[in-house]
Amino acid sequence: MVLPAMKHEALRVIRDEHASLSAMLLSMRQMIERGPDPDGKGLHDQYFDVLRAMLFYIDEFPEKRHHPKESDLLFPRVARAAPQVMPTIEQLERDHMTGENRVRELMHLLMAWEYLGETRRTAFELAARDYIGFYLEHMRLEETVVLPEAERSLDESDWQALDVAFSTNQDPLNPHLPRDPAFDRLFTRIVMRTPAPVGLG
Repeated sequence: MVLPAMKHEALRVIRDEHASLSAMLLSMRQMIERGPDPDGKGLHDQYFDVLRAMLFYIDEFPEKRHHPKESDLLFPRVARAAPQVMPTIEQLERDHMTGENRVRELMHLLMAWEYLGETRRTAFELAARDYIGFYLEHMRLEETVVLPEAERSLDESDWQALDVAFSTNQDPLNPHLPRDPAFDRLFTRIVMRTPAPVGLG
């Protein structure tokens, strides 16, 4: 079935970026459940390398490019046009404010396990599962509350500003966009070494 084209570029970009991030988080969860070397093939170093690349991607793209545009451009417009969704927006803003610290703490826990050994594994795995659940729920709230309200409530001048702003996003994990040379090594690490749904490994 062919889906109809989206009316607003900003919505397409946000949903595409959510889809890329959701796929990566599900792959991360799968990797954590399988562990670093489930088949005895000596993939220990590759396991940590891929997880580091995933966490770096989250810190570098969603945290620095995706969330600020939502917080600075989308959420204020929706809050003005539809004040009944303000509690959800406040929750999402709290998530944005803590997100960068959470992903960096997760990176620290991963490195502690990698460098200091198995005694640090459980702390990382518990924190990673919690983080994945947190992030998937965050995107679910945006998709089911904020974006539908934006479609209902924002006017054309709002959409013109949002479409221009979000059209400059270049998600390095989106296979339908031209590859950004600056992210080429990161793309290769994640896509070629990660299990489906995001990777080929």
